[in-house]
Amino acid sequence: MINIESKTPFSTNLLERAANAALEHQSEPLDSEITVVLTDDVQVQELNRDYLGIDAPTDVLSFPASETDPETGARYIGDIIISLPYAARSAAKAGHPLESEVQLLAVHGVLHLLGHDHAEADEKARMWQAQAEILESLGLGNIKIREE
Repeated sequence: MINIESKTPFSTNLLERAANAALEHQSEPLDSEITVVLTDDVQVQELNRDYLGIDAPTDVLSFPASETDPETGARYIGDIIISLPYAARSAAKAGHPLESEVQLLAVHGVLHLLGHDHAEADEKARMWQAQAEILESLGLGNIKIREE
């Protein structure tokens, strides 16, 4: 289950679909729970500074958790925080809709929650391959993550 915390200028079904596609691609149970928070650059910069020591906004942050709901047995895998203004700027720069960018960021965030990283070249190659496959399954094969 995907919990969306924010009003969105688009259907939250897009985020749920993207997150579920990433879970399915990684053979994770679809009853895994994730919270997605759509916010602004200020809040993302504060979280980035407080938790990662980087005093700058970014597009997406992931905070893994590995908890199990004692009542349902569902696995809570963590939180994804997306800056909508940052995503909008990135989408405009790349020439695609905000909806596509946010789906990319949701997929990217889920992969981080599941242990993927892109700090090393071999890790990055695996993560980017997984992203490309998931985005293709969503009809977004032309969308690529960019590093600034």
